[in-house]
Amino acid sequence: MGKTNSCIRVYANENQINNCKEDLVKAQEPISRLSKVLNLAGNEVRLKILFLLHQEGEMCPCDLSDVLGITVSGISQHLRKMKDGGLVRDKKIGQTIFYSIINENTEILFPMLEKIAEPAATTIEN
Repeated sequence: MGKTNSCIRVYANENQINNCKEDLVKAQEPISRLSKVLNLAGNEVRLKILFLLHQEGEMCPCDLSDVLGITVSGISQHLRKMKDGGLVRDKKIGQTIFYSIINENTEILFPMLEKIAEPAATTIEN
């Protein structure tokens, strides 16, 4: 005989349920934005790129390629996804394109990127 998962409750808190539904409606836009940011940053290579851009301010795909040991075309694909997703912007100087983080769209990432930077700063100080 198989077990079935079911929720048995005697009293439903209708106020709580309605309040939660209203809260979700009010929070829909920030939830969607955060989900998009976390989805893009959830890839390890893209998170490393964001970390480096956070640390350095801006970098070109060639430098990111050298640091990460990934082809320039691979780096460019990740940067394109993040640009399309509103996480980074580009700036062309001559024939070189530099990428930087768009602060207003990634404010949620900054505490995480700072936390990643802590061990690196500790190692450099010692």
